[in-house]
Amino acid sequence: MANRDLTAHVKRIGSQDKIATGILTAIVAVVMALVVAIIAYIIVRGGGRALTPGFLTNTPTDDILPGIVYQLWDSFYLLLVTLVISVPISLGAAIFLVEYAPDNWITSAASTAIETLSSLPSIVVGMFGSLFFVVTLGWGISILAGACALTMFNIPILVRTIQQALEDVPRSQRDAALAMGLTRWETTLNVLLPAAMPAIVTGIVISAGRVFGEAAALIFTAGSAPARLNFANPFNFASPTCPFNIFRPACSLAVYIWRLTSEPTEGSTEIVWGTACVLIVCVLLFNLLARVLGKFLARRLTAE
Repeated sequence: MANRDLTAHVKRIGSQDKIATGILTAIVAVVMALVVAIIAYIIVRGGGRALTPGFLTNTPTDDILPGIVYQLWDSFYLLLVTLVISVPISLGAAIFLVEYAPDNWITSAASTAIETLSSLPSIVVGMFGSLFFVVTLGWGISILAGACALTMFNIPILVRTIQQALEDVPRSQRDAALAMGLTRWETTLNVLLPAAMPAIVTGIVISAGRVFGEAAALIFTAGSAPARLNFANPFNFASPTCPFNIFRPACSLAVYIWRLTSEPTEGSTEIVWGTACVLIVCVLLFNLLARVLGKFLARRLTAE
């Protein structure tokens, strides 16, 4: 009787496991199908326009074929300024929380504040950036104000990523370095950071993809009107047409899509789909680059 009950129990558990596996597999398949369908639809609708010669290099005011060269430049330049600001701050904050901060209510409050900041709606961050960076600090609608607003998104993601990467380094490596007479800072600089660098770089690149597609916060801080840039004279930093001027307005790809959708004109629909295709391909390339860089650094730095 006991053997029969055990056999029935094993069969029942096996059936439950198969049902649960099937349900989870179906959920994953539906999610993957939705993602692939969205990406495929955007690429099919906008791929023809995006691949048209001149679309990536012409200006939006070109009479023959309006392009997105200004928006493409502004998107990458905004991303670069954002990373220059956010990466050092996030790296320092993560190192402090992991290696130096005492385990008390102050540390818990800091962690809670970081988590709260990461969950703020982008429109709220944009309004705060408009009031503080644009008005209070007097920067006006500018790339610097937009980059600082994007930094508020980026810091929580990077802090958590770098913190997790540092915590994943085996404790034995810390203890061995300290036993050899290295200070805590030397241990962090020469042992922990090289070991955690693959995960850190992967996190930075993935966060860059999220920042690259942000729109709501930039509408209030960096602006939505595409600037007329003069690439022939790029080092006149006081000029509003200087590509490297951080105090000029900018219009990213995502904001440009919003603007054309809000104020449609003749032929703007094809430009919107072409811009959306370029944007999603850039985000996909960021994710692919994160995987490639992560594996490359893991081989070079950790000998795995």
